[in-house]
Amino acid sequence: MIKAADLPNTLPLFPLPGALLLPRARLPLHIFEPRYLQMVEDMMKTPQRLVGLIQLREGPAGDRLQAIGCAGRLTGFSETEDGRYMITLTGISRFRLMEEEDGFHPYRRGRVDWSSFQRDLGSVEHDPGLDRDAFMDRLSRYFETMELSTDWSSLKEADEELLINSLSMLCPFPSEDKQALLEAPSLSTRRETLVTLIEFALRGGPNGDILQ
Repeated sequence: MIKAADLPNTLPLFPLPGALLLPRARLPLHIFEPRYLQMVEDMMKTPQRLVGLIQLREGPAGDRLQAIGCAGRLTGFSETEDGRYMITLTGISRFRLMEEEDGFHPYRRGRVDWSSFQRDLGSVEHDPGLDRDAFMDRLSRYFETMELSTDWSSLKEADEELLINSLSMLCPFPSEDKQALLEAPSLSTRRETLVTLIEFALRGGPNGDILQ
């Protein structure tokens, strides 16, 4: 287990639009760009094997990064015959990006601060306000509307954190909504944000046409 004292002051940064990683959750990724192949190789040489997954800000300056991302630890790795990498990241802690670093790396790096997210390194979170039956009913209508499929038996058996965080990562929300889910200060507020986004989608989004 990584402790606060083990967290580095700088991280390689992996801007991946629409991808969300949360503490204690797992995210499989397919790496094929040369700069990110190099990034993975460099990660494997460090004791923590961490990378900062972070979103790009929307707007005319399309290369600007969000202020908050989540560090993932490389916990799974395989290489294909043509040199691509299949990796799994396990979320460790969110971070605040203080500034990007200049250097000779082909990928972006940043100086980061962890102090606002110390609870991410703690035990599994709980959501005492979760009404699972009502939540699952709303989720079922959302999946049907969006023509999505899932393993419902696994969802019904999942603990609160795994359920809420997995859905936050998997549901096809825009990047700005994913960022709001990432920045939620607690599991309960993340669930409330998730429900709001689902209800917005069921009402037809910005057009306001209720979807059945």
